[in-house]
Amino acid sequence: MRFLSSIFKKKSKTLADLEDFSALKTDVHSHLIPGIDDGAKSLDESIGLILGLQSLGYKKLITTPHVMADHYRNDKEIILSGLKRLREALKLHKINMIVDAAAEYYLDEHFISLVEKKDLLTFGKNMVLFELSFFEEPKQLDQVIFDLQLNGYTPVLAHPERYAYWHRSMDKLERLHDKGVLFQVNLGSISGNYGQEIMKTAEKMAENNWISLLGSDTHHMLHIQLFRTLKTNPTMQRLLNSNQLLNSKL
Repeated sequence: MRFLSSIFKKKSKTLADLEDFSALKTDVHSHLIPGIDDGAKSLDESIGLILGLQSLGYKKLITTPHVMADHYRNDKEIILSGLKRLREALKLHKINMIVDAAAEYYLDEHFISLVEKKDLLTFGKNMVLFELSFFEEPKQLDQVIFDLQLNGYTPVLAHPERYAYWHRSMDKLERLHDKGVLFQVNLGSISGNYGQEIMKTAEKMAENNWISLLGSDTHHMLHIQLFRTLKTNPTMQRLLNSNQLLNSKL
């Protein structure tokens, strides 16, 4: 009876963690600084999103504005000044949430130049979040990963489950994982928000213990509402029990 009781207690705790995401503690991917990319458009919207993430149990948010040479020409000054304004607004509204900033870099020539200059916004232990084209695998990917590592950075690939060109080439994901690339998977992918194929890829990655970080990739309030459906999701349960996630250590 004591053995059975311990099983039920453990199960109950797991479901509670899923419901409020408190086991994750830190979100590592979002677009909360207003007016600089396709995320929050105003300070009021930023605050609403932060309150929504807080209601899910997050204690710390590492927001990651896009840096793309052709679309979002953000740099350290723009991002950090936006972070300062956001923190001031949170203080004014007496909202107790730790908010830091890094960036979501798009792999283009501008990103390559920033790697060479060692001029990147990082989080954790010199981690750099970067994303790829959704249409084709970049030819210079291996070289960029090598250069990041050579310059002391830990490459974190944003939402690898969303790149369709790898859906039937899981061996390529395995090769990147073996090279020391950390994978950050989106909560929306696990919930099926981006489609069944992406959800299945995320599930396979979870089964292989390839996922190091979960990110909300929050852009708007619909994302917050969507995340609430994950409280009984079996893939989320697998990930929270895997001891592979680094979110709570950041």
